[in-house]
Amino acid sequence: MVAAMPADTIHIDLPAPAPGVQRTLTVHRYGQSGARPRVYVQAALHADEIPGLLVAQHLLLGLEQAHCEGRIIGEIVVVPVANPIGLSQHLNGRLLGRFDFESTGNFNRGFPDLTGPALDQVRGELSPDLATNVVLIRAALKTALADQSPVRETTALKCALLGLALDADFVFDLHCDSEALLHLYAAQDQRDDAAALGAELGAAAILLEEEPGGSPFDQACAGPWRRLREALTDEGPIPLACFATTVELRGQTDVNDQDAAADAAALLRFLQRRGALAGDPGPLPQPCCEPTPLDGVDVLTAPAAGVLVYRKRLGERVQVGEVVAELVDPLSEPLGAARTPICAATNGLLLTRMSERLVRPGQKFCKIAGREPLSYRRAGQLLED
Repeated sequence: MVAAMPADTIHIDLPAPAPGVQRTLTVHRYGQSGARPRVYVQAALHADEIPGLLVAQHLLLGLEQAHCEGRIIGEIVVVPVANPIGLSQHLNGRLLGRFDFESTGNFNRGFPDLTGPALDQVRGELSPDLATNVVLIRAALKTALADQSPVRETTALKCALLGLALDADFVFDLHCDSEALLHLYAAQDQRDDAAALGAELGAAAILLEEEPGGSPFDQACAGPWRRLREALTDEGPIPLACFATTVELRGQTDVNDQDAAADAAALLRFLQRRGALAGDPGPLPQPCCEPTPLDGVDVLTAPAAGVLVYRKRLGERVQVGEVVAELVDPLSEPLGAARTPICAATNGLLLTRMSERLVRPGQKFCKIAGREPLSYRRAGQLLED
């Protein structure tokens, strides 16, 4: 039996954006500091994506029970509210937590890419021993992050979150979409972990990527390992020592205890299978899907302004050329005549939809997860803001 270690809670102050304003990150830690595997979980980096906040609460309850029963083997870090800045952004009674009001852009873009500075430190220093190289690279990544000098509150938030996750073996970034089925994003090279997690969660889609672009949080954690391995292939073995995934917990209004408790239980079972928690998780559930490429996702775009009328339901299978939605011009003449059909470019699953029904020209409103890469999708530009 593993001895129980006291759960630890710390608070990280962010730079004050104005006199009299102080925001903090709350961080809960379970298990022995430095124990492996190390797990990091954060919720609602996009602050208007609420399901993760509730899942984190159920996850913490499960970890408290595991702590009391002495079942925590690794170190588990949970940030239940990853974006206190975004949570304070209300406009005309509506929470707007995806983009920073201070004009630094999407909260889940622009995380520091530490590959270059870490490469400079470890080049010529690798050994034939894989474990030794992991320790060396983790130290180099931490040093590279410590050299960052954030001044703005949002930049400091990103550095603080990355610092908490940087040496984790497993990173879970809990998000949601507007209207969506549960799905997740992960690296192509970590297909097995992604498939196991997807089966545990009952994911409707597992989207695998290599270089999605935009430097989101999961790529800032996992990406340097792949890039360093490619750059130093002749110098010594480098594993993909961090599995980082973005878990999309359905849609923004899918906030209920039944789903949240089930999602948290699935995450805990995955941690049992990966040795962070003691206990029997039982047999792995049958997967609901096979992983598919992120560049196989057809992102439907409004060609003009108008009223969006969906012709396909969330979760439906669609075929190439099928009408997924129609765009209605409310000022058309004769009345009701102007309807523009918008069709699928792939065979696949209608995975996400925009909940708003009035669209602007060029607005992305729907995603269909297909199995084959699409020619119009470009590496490094696969994520939509």
